[in-house]
Order: sequence, then structure tokens, then C-alpha cells
Amino acid sequence: MIILKIKGGEIVEENIEAEQRSTTSKQSEDFFENPGNGLEKATFAAGCFWGIEEAFRQVKGVVATAVGYSGGHFERPTYEQVCTLDTGHAEAVRVIFDPNVVSYETLLDVFWKIHDPTTKDRQGPDVGKQYRSVIFYHNNEQKAAALASKEKLEKSGAFKNPIVTEIVPVSTFYMGEDYHQQYFEKKGFLQNVLRSLKK
Repeated sequence: MIILKIKGGEIVEENIEAEQRSTTSKQSEDFFENPGNGLEKATFAAGCFWGIEEAFRQVKGVVATAVGYSGGHFERPTYEQVCTLDTGHAEAVRVIFDPNVVSYETLLDVFWKIHDPTTKDRQGPDVGKQYRSVIFYHNNEQKAAALASKEKLEKSGAFKNPIVTEIVPVSTFYMGEDYHQQYFEKKGFLQNVLRSLKK
């Protein structure tokens, strides 16, 4: 498979053989809450979760991903409810990663690269609260890294408009429906993701 690595501040492609866990059972749902074995969790929202998930699946050290819903007040929402009701949830991606292979800071670099963090409740043609930009931190170390990363990006002048990304404590992550999991991979849209990362 193709993975992405950060070299000299640039995201580059590299071919490797790797296996990643699928997300279609209660066992998998438990894994995404308590991965164990020295693995860590990260959760991001950056627009439609299909492409965001696929981008993180290309990063070496990411061992599993799942799409779902987080940040709202509605228990176990469906995709239709998130899209049509005021559930408060964002389309989110849970990332399980090996910190000995990839750092949380590298995941943040990928997060900023794959969406526009200056558009409130919107990514491209997708409009609504479910498409807002959010970093859901799991501990104080992730919070500090996220805040520092955002400040660094703001000072870089990379964006003309202010960054509106929320940095908030993680809330309950509800797994999305099976047909949403690894959607781009199933549909063969990988090259679209790679092109977006190189922009």
C-alpha cells in the first residue's frame, strides 16, 4: 500500500506492505476505545469523513481508522440524523496509531494539510455543523500539542483568514455505519486523496 511520511516538512509517498484493522464488529468498536498494546488514540473532524479517513490510513504508524460522529448531544446518531437534525455532532475520524512509529504532531501536520481550517461549518461544497473543523484531544499532552500546532500555523501566514478549528476534549465517539467505513478505499478514490495531500 501507499503510505505518507513527513520528510523535511513535506508529505511524501512510500510503498510498504501493511495490514490495517477493519471496523465492522463489536470487537472492533471496543478496540477503537481501548486499543492497548502501547497504541494511542486521536480523533479529528475536518469535513466529510470519507476522504479524511483515507488520508490518515496512508500514514505509516496508523494501524486502524474508523469514521463516526462526535461532539454532539444525541446518543448513537445515524448518518441521516447527523445530516438532518441538530444533533451537534461532527463527522469525525478515530485514528489508532503507534507512537513509536508516528508522532501525534505528525498526525496534526496531516490534519492541517487535508482541509481548510478557516471555513466555519463548511468544507468545499459541504455545509453544516457536521463538517466543522475540530481536534478532539484525549489528554493534556494532545491538547498542548494541538494548541502549539495551531499557533505555529497562524504565525506562519499560511492562511489569509483566521483559523476556526475547535480544540476541545474528546466526547463519546459513535461508530459510523459499516458502509461509510473505508469508503474511498472501497470506491477506488485513493488517488484523489493523494493529490489533495500534495497541494
